Amino acid sequence: MKKAMILAAGRGERMRPLTDELPKPLLEVGGKPLIVWHIEKLAGAGFEEIVINIAHLGFKIQEFLGDGSGWGVRLHYSDEQKEGALESAGGIIKALPFFENEPFLVVNGDVWCDYVFDTAFRLADGVSAHLILVPNPQHNPTGDFVLRKGRLFAQEGERYTFSGIGYYSPIFFADIEYGKRALAPLLRGAMESGNVSGELFGGEWHDIGTPERLAMINQVLGK
Repeated sequence: MKKAMILAAGRGERMRPLTDELPKPLLEVGGKPLIVWHIEKLAGAGFEEIVINIAHLGFKIQEFLGDGSGWGVRLHYSDEQKEGALESAGGIIKALPFFENEPFLVVNGDVWCDYVFDTAFRLADGVSAHLILVPNPQHNPTGDFVLRKGRLFAQEGERYTFSGIGYYSPIFFADIEYGKRALAPLLRGAMESGNVSGELFGGEWHDIGTPERLAMINQVLGK
């Protein structure tokens, strides 16, 4: 697995006014843009090509990052600026040709973590998506999905929070029409068939969704 995707097209409404003139992935965490943390970690893990979807002020992301040569990777851009952000699943579907029918990693551009991205990861037989879960943060106390014997379910039980990091087969998105589309409903549908696996990550993970959370992580990092 040598290709990954960073989801970076969101408007960042809850981050306003910080995102009125700057896309959320370029907000600084620990002294450098949030998206740069991801690029550095992906490059360090051995990923060679990364596609970034862009919408709100996306041209600023492309201008800042360029072709990725500064980090030893090749960056590609899936431009959603004309149609508006397509949401997570819609953005992945638009970028699918980039992956050439090979499994790939996706990470939300607005999280910060020390999870180690894995180029050697392989989806189990009969599984088309593998999600990384985390203990429930204060802003999501009821969690998202149930983890049971390595499989994920959307039913009642002890839930954990989806970290925004996942490994996918292109098969997961097969026959889904192009357009604005959320990821969660697709995941829940696949879980009913037992096609989604997962694991619980207990390391550092932060959803940088509000100015308060941004200030908190910068305090943790001493910036």
